[in-house]
Amino acid sequence: MPAENAPVAGNLDDDDYPAYTMGRAADVLGTTPAFLRAIGEAELITPLRSEGGHRRYSRRQLRMAARARELVDQGTPIEAACRIISLEDQLDDALRLNREMRRKLDEHDADT
Repeated sequence: MPAENAPVAGNLDDDDYPAYTMGRAADVLGTTPAFLRAIGEAELITPLRSEGGHRRYSRRQLRMAARARELVDQGTPIEAACRIISLEDQLDDALRLNREMRRKLDEHDADT
C-alpha cells in the first residue's frame, strides 16, 4: 500500500475523524441540518470545517447528537439536553480516570 494512503486507512477506525457531511449526518440521525446547527450553537459539538467551509462530523459527534435528539424528543429543551450530555461526558471521563488510577495503585501495591 502506498505511504500516502496509510493515514486515510487509519482514519477508518478513528471515532474523531470528520467523515460525515452535514447532510449525511442529518440523514444518519434522522434529523435536520437545523438540529445539527442548533446543537453546535449550544456548544455540544463543534464540527470541523472542510477547506470549502462545510461542516464535517465524526462518529463521536454523531453519537452525542443522537443522544441530544433522544433527550429533545422526550421534551427536554435543546440547551438543557446539551448540558446534560456535556455533564454525562465529563462523568464518563472522571470514571475512566478513576479506574486507571485504581489500576495503577493496585499494580503498585502488588509490586510492594
